[in-house]
Amino acid sequence: MISSLRQPGIVITGSDAGLRKRHATLVQPQSFLPSLVGGKSQRSVISMKKPLHIACAGVGNFGSVKNFEFESEKKSFEKGDLVKCEAYEADRSEVEGAETPSEAAKKVKIGIYFATWWALNVVFNIYNKKVLNAYPYPWLTSTLSLACGSLMMLISWATRIAEAPKTDLEFWKTLFPVAVAHTIGHVAATVSMSKVAVSFTHIIKSGEPAFSVLVSRFILGETFPVPVYLSLIPIIGGCALAAVTELNFNMIGFMGAMISNLAFVFRNIFSKKGMKGKSVSGMNYYACLSILSLAILTPFAIAVEGPAMWAAGYKTALAEIGPQFLWWVAAQSIFYHLYNQVSYMSLDEISPLTFSIGNTMKRISVIVSSIIIFHTPIQPVNALGAAIAVFGTFLYSQAKQ
Repeated sequence: MISSLRQPGIVITGSDAGLRKRHATLVQPQSFLPSLVGGKSQRSVISMKKPLHIACAGVGNFGSVKNFEFESEKKSFEKGDLVKCEAYEADRSEVEGAETPSEAAKKVKIGIYFATWWALNVVFNIYNKKVLNAYPYPWLTSTLSLACGSLMMLISWATRIAEAPKTDLEFWKTLFPVAVAHTIGHVAATVSMSKVAVSFTHIIKSGEPAFSVLVSRFILGETFPVPVYLSLIPIIGGCALAAVTELNFNMIGFMGAMISNLAFVFRNIFSKKGMKGKSVSGMNYYACLSILSLAILTPFAIAVEGPAMWAAGYKTALAEIGPQFLWWVAAQSIFYHLYNQVSYMSLDEISPLTFSIGNTMKRISVIVSSIIIFHTPIQPVNALGAAIAVFGTFLYSQAKQ
């Protein structure tokens, strides 16, 4: 791109890349090639037709490009003078390197978000499964997770640890469909993990990119390159292979994971749309989402399970596990909020599809850690299906670039 700086009686034309590098050192007129040519009929022109590597560009006492002033008392030559400047072409590596620090910093920031998100999610899944094994009430467990996160953020706002968001009625209307999708996805995933192994739930949930593409294509009308569609084949095939060879297959657990996939895709798409043009950051956005989801979920949790079942289950869990059970409940609730909060901070920086990719790659660490900690029996064919699904996700991420 060629950029121009025009002032009365003079035109300076040069490349963006060249003019970006500025120094205070003056360059005297005699350093330019060719030399001055006089003539009243022409305007003064300094022309650089190629991308240039310029330390500075100056005429007489004008100073550097940054400090050019074209006031009458500063002019040291006549209006008709012509000055042409040609310099060597800038090294492309220098031009590209000009934007490298900011791009690298952004990648590092997203990388830190992703690593923290994945680590917190592993801890949550471990404690969540421990709680569900001892206390098989997924609706209450889901409600407690949302209640804990909502309480944490309300305290943060009240103590000014975090700045409270400025919201209006329109914001909450936009947030409502996101909260519905989030509530469905959260409960469905918890129901799934209460019925099957954590590894199996996450193998099925690794098919989320397929849901994301299908929803974007048939509901939002977006189109994708052919390689993107082809990458869905190993994702879907790998999930299917892992499902049919699962030793502890349960239809409720399987359907819960599938429903969670679909709900979270809608949540991510609606979230990204809702966050555009809003002053609410990712952290506060998820806090508001938790509060609204808690309001939606609580009456349904009471209707499906109820206080009587919860009280009986609590006595049984406390008798079998002891006071440590309360720590498990607190830990799974806290880590659930933290990992989701970090994930929404990531969503501030990336697209919904990239978010789905990161969500899928996160499942590798969850699957491996849960198999090790819970000694989950797994067949070679089942492991092969999981590997194919993950490999398909890698192909998908490459095809999206």
